[in-house]
Amino acid sequence: MSDDDDALAAAWGAETEEDATAGDAEVEAASAGAALPSEPARILNQAEIDSLLGFGDVAGDDTGESGIQRIISSGLVSYERLPMLEIVFDRLVRIMSTSLRNFTSDNVEVSIDNVVSLRFGDYLNSVPLPAMFAVFKAEEWENYGLMVIDSAMIYSIVDVLLGGRRGTAAMRIEGRPYTTIERMLVERLIRVVLADLSASFDPLCSISFRFERLEVNSRFAAISRLSNAAVLAKLHIDMEDRGGCMELLLPYATLEPVRELLLQQFMGEKFGRDSIWETHLAEELWSTEVDLDVVLDEQLMRLSDVIALKPGDQFTLRHGPDAPVQLRCGPVTLFEGRVGRRKNRIAVRIDQVLGRPQNAADPASLRRV
Repeated sequence: MSDDDDALAAAWGAETEEDATAGDAEVEAASAGAALPSEPARILNQAEIDSLLGFGDVAGDDTGESGIQRIISSGLVSYERLPMLEIVFDRLVRIMSTSLRNFTSDNVEVSIDNVVSLRFGDYLNSVPLPAMFAVFKAEEWENYGLMVIDSAMIYSIVDVLLGGRRGTAAMRIEGRPYTTIERMLVERLIRVVLADLSASFDPLCSISFRFERLEVNSRFAAISRLSNAAVLAKLHIDMEDRGGCMELLLPYATLEPVRELLLQQFMGEKFGRDSIWETHLAEELWSTEVDLDVVLDEQLMRLSDVIALKPGDQFTLRHGPDAPVQLRCGPVTLFEGRVGRRKNRIAVRIDQVLGRPQNAADPASLRRV
């Protein structure tokens, strides 16, 4: 071994001894309770604390809702689970555009802003005042709905119906109650919209919405519990330089009778049913062959007499040759007729149909069975 190799081996041995000594020192320090050196603690700023607690906007979220707000609102049922309801509101927009043009004799454009689900109490607290709250009842569903007309729409419809000139914005006078004339004109508008809403539901079901009362205080317009979920449709009505907003609110309890219809993806959808298979099954049932038994007579006998029967015994029928007989399919009595002969064959002529309602099928169709 050369001198260089001896020097290299000595250097490796020294490094190994140093590492062992440092490890023993760390073990002794830990056993003695000495704290090892660590990184300095990080102090969170206010924005990070709010983000962790859910009081601030989450990064990358455009909804503007905090974490706690999203947890609270997650219990609501989304209106998208009722696909047919959106089609009903689209149909309402088309019908209202025509009816309001005839009602105001002006060019009216109706558009739907959005359809959202929210709690009834949260909506009442968010309605900007002054406004009019129209409570209406769904007769067939035996429940209520709410229509809200904002102040801009109220003054616009009053200006239009009373002959206001085009091209001038409706004058608004805030801080005063609505007059009787204004309430009557708005009530006429509400009745027109309710009639259009009934017509928009016609493809699904027959429903009539009846106007109940008009309120200016949201406390008197409570038609449901504040915590109940509801569907809100926001409509915007534009009459050239005038216009406003109208909102329709239907609680989910009101829509419950037609919930299955509103769950359809398209008009006429049938859940769990196949019309092609039903038609094929009906056709096959009409061509099915069944056995008919002609009952000439019935007698009650003791069990001992039945056991004593032997070949050659005879039964005496109590009915004459012209007495009516019954035709049965299993235990069901279907017809009553008389026994005769046709082309060297014993035949039964059906005189009466039994066991079926008066509006049943023609007996002639059953004689071919």
